[in-house]
Amino acid sequence: MDNLVPPPAAAPGPRRRDRHGRGMRGPIAPPQVPLAASRADLFADLVQDSVERLERRWPQLVDIDFLVLEVPRLDGPGETWNDEAVPLGGTIPARDGRPARVVVYRRPVEIRTKGRDERAALVHEVVVEQVAELLGLNPEAVDPRYGED
Repeated sequence: MDNLVPPPAAAPGPRRRDRHGRGMRGPIAPPQVPLAASRADLFADLVQDSVERLERRWPQLVDIDFLVLEVPRLDGPGETWNDEAVPLGGTIPARDGRPARVVVYRRPVEIRTKGRDERAALVHEVVVEQVAELLGLNPEAVDPRYGED
């Protein structure tokens, strides 16, 4: 069965529709919808929520930088991993005109939690512990609800 009708000639220029005529594919969800946020963005939001909660009680936290890193890194050239637990966070004291920093490591926290609520609780605990270390206080003094489940 030969088809006697020749195929239509391809028009020059950009394609406006896909081959099934349903239009070009777009994003699954608009950017303002949580579905479009990456895991890293959602984690950074959890850290920011925790910091904002603590700033109401401790206004001096405005002068501290809060960072999210994927994993802790080895600082020295000869350092290797050992049998110690992987840290969930850390602090960098202020020096040379730089503000103090609190770092939360995303992947170790994510691995230890199963859901968003559990992750938010652990992020808050890590932030409280690191702020307490930086201020030289007990975590319970930084957040009276520290350790409550």
